[in-house]
Amino acid sequence: MYFPPFLTLVVSGEILDLVGETGPVAKVVLLILLIFSLISWAIILSKWSLLRRARVQSGRFVRAFRKAQRLQDVSAVAEQFRPSPLVGVFESGFQEYRRQGGAIGNPAVQRAMQIATSEEMTRFERNLPWLAITAAVTPFIGLFGTVWGIIDAFHGLGTAGAATLRAVAPGISEALITTAAGLAAAIPAVIAYNLIGGSIREFASRGDDFALEMLNAVERQEAVPAYRAAETSEVRR
Repeated sequence: MYFPPFLTLVVSGEILDLVGETGPVAKVVLLILLIFSLISWAIILSKWSLLRRARVQSGRFVRAFRKAQRLQDVSAVAEQFRPSPLVGVFESGFQEYRRQGGAIGNPAVQRAMQIATSEEMTRFERNLPWLAITAAVTPFIGLFGTVWGIIDAFHGLGTAGAATLRAVAPGISEALITTAAGLAAAIPAVIAYNLIGGSIREFASRGDDFALEMLNAVERQEAVPAYRAAETSEVRR
């Protein structure tokens, strides 16, 4: 199995030896940071996959929506674009439109789509606060392990009575590894939090734009029968 050079260094190099030589408190700190990091990466990968599929399906759904002649045609094929949040916005607006008897300009349709947009964004934001927590907390957890390790190193130095750099350097280097681990957990989390948050805000904006486009489609659909009825009455006269 192929491992990247950095991963090979971590697994088989000096870092693994340093982790093995750390004290019990540092090991607990590293374990906590590892749990934070694993959960964060699971959220990052799942959200990234969800947003990628939603972006692709949203583009396809908008194209199908604009090509359709009737809203009923869009409703019949909307399910296949389900990862897109625009599908939920459309279905909420279309169902409310049918409940209102096809009344043009009814604000209930617009409110239904606004609620649907909010619900879809809430679905996207689920578990996202964990990334913010990881980004804020893990550096301090790593710093705690570092401070504890330095205290332990200087305590051992005082006990040994040998005030030399060679005597204190191993203990300090072991302590600083927890700070590095805390930063390694925090940096991907804060980057992913901002990127994913930006994508969610983009989807929210697209949902608002689609709601307006949906209202235009409703008015066009209702205007055609009215126009045809007017033409028929003129012909009869």
